[in-house]
Amino acid sequence: MNFETLKPEIKNIIAGKEDRNEKLLKICQLLQDNISYYNWVGFYFAQHETQTLHLGPYVGDPTDHTVIPFGKGICGQVAESNQNFVVPDVKAQDNYIACSLTVKSEIVVPLFVNGVNIGQIDIDSHVINPFTADDERFLEFVNEQVALLFQ
Repeated sequence: MNFETLKPEIKNIIAGKEDRNEKLLKICQLLQDNISYYNWVGFYFAQHETQTLHLGPYVGDPTDHTVIPFGKGICGQVAESNQNFVVPDVKAQDNYIACSLTVKSEIVVPLFVNGVNIGQIDIDSHVINPFTADDERFLEFVNEQVALLFQ
């Protein structure tokens, strides 16, 4: 399934009757089920007072990284930079928090609500360098839709 086919499904999930966390979990599951190289999909949410990210709904292997300080790892860097971060090969990253030996690459896209970075979508892949600009644009779309749940 390609990204364009998934967009209406994302919108349908957002418009559904479930609570916010159930919708986020459904989005994670949809992405993991339909994009072969999306092996772990989850959301982290910022607590600006403590400068930490907190794990929200996700699908994939369990992780010990439920709280990440701003600046630490890829997710923590995105919390500070407010920019997408694509890591083609995690072994080449100095400031990487290893979640699993199977993770080869990662993409993190910030989630903005009213111009404030409130979190991010984080995707790990078991493949080296699978993410393209199309992944970035698609995940930006996903986060634009998710932002509607926070307004």
